[in-house]
Amino acid sequence: MPILRLKINKVYMITHKILYPLKFEPILKEKVWGGTKLITRFNKKSSKENIGESWEISDVDGDESVVSNGALAGQTLPEVLETYKEQLVGKHVYDHFKNKFPLLIKFIDAKKPLSIQVHPNDQLAQERHNSFGKTEMWYIMDAEENGNLIVGFKKDSNTSEYLEHLENKTLMEILNEDKVAFGDVYFIPTGRVHAIGAGVMLAEIQQTSDITYRIYDWDRPDKEGNYRELHTDLALDAIDYTAQETYKSAYVTAYNKPIELVSCEYFTTNELIVNNNIYVAESDKDSFVIYMCVSGSCSIQYNNGSDENLEKGQTVLIPAALKNYSIHAKHEARLLEVYIK
Repeated sequence: MPILRLKINKVYMITHKILYPLKFEPILKEKVWGGTKLITRFNKKSSKENIGESWEISDVDGDESVVSNGALAGQTLPEVLETYKEQLVGKHVYDHFKNKFPLLIKFIDAKKPLSIQVHPNDQLAQERHNSFGKTEMWYIMDAEENGNLIVGFKKDSNTSEYLEHLENKTLMEILNEDKVAFGDVYFIPTGRVHAIGAGVMLAEIQQTSDITYRIYDWDRPDKEGNYRELHTDLALDAIDYTAQETYKSAYVTAYNKPIELVSCEYFTTNELIVNNNIYVAESDKDSFVIYMCVSGSCSIQYNNGSDENLEKGQTVLIPAALKNYSIHAKHEARLLEVYIK
């Protein structure tokens, strides 16, 4: 029996040595509302126009991320997850989600406004689409003058009032609109009506789901002259008609320590600003950790000297088994730290 345990421990040590901070090839999405900032500012590679989204880490069917660095380069995220299981995502996460990575990580550039939309909760999404629901959050990375978001209702509404304004194309009379700036944070639970306005670039963290109910699309055709499908009937019982006093998340910025922005059952996101310093990561999380660099640059050092650089607009996945690493910033790096509690 002791010999068997020794063999298991040896295999465990070997697989731990193989795992390292993982980067993935961005999956770029052309959108009718997309722009050029993801290419010009973040150096994403594409010959397409109107790139609206860069899917940084994805396990959405048909859009699975591919590792771009190190010994696992060329393998898909599902392949890596199937091999390493809880060593990649953590025991608690793996026990719950098995071989499905639970989060979809994006950068979004809205040259034009997105459609007004809503996402279904887990129950509706499972019944209708055999999918997770779509709870998400936004961190504003850039906003041009008058850059805005549509989030929620101005006051409590109901189905009949909503349908009347939808039919009359006067939805903005009852929907809340916020002007935004760098660093603003918005939590978008399922059921909350929302849209990203023109001139806004942001980081988005969400459940692994691509289910969106499009409510209103500004009566605009795509480049082929077609109008995108609306989902009026599906949206009706997905919408939360109650209003909130404010929709923007409040937090206080600090340096060289994580500051919680949003925490829910699906993900926790912290802001981490490393300023002319070295941040040594905690090692008690039973979860993967994702870092999205929203400004500046840094390097992640691990395994006694190995390192992985992280520039603005890049994302890295730290496997749950990699407990000892540090983040080094020569000047300042502002990161979003994402994991599951």
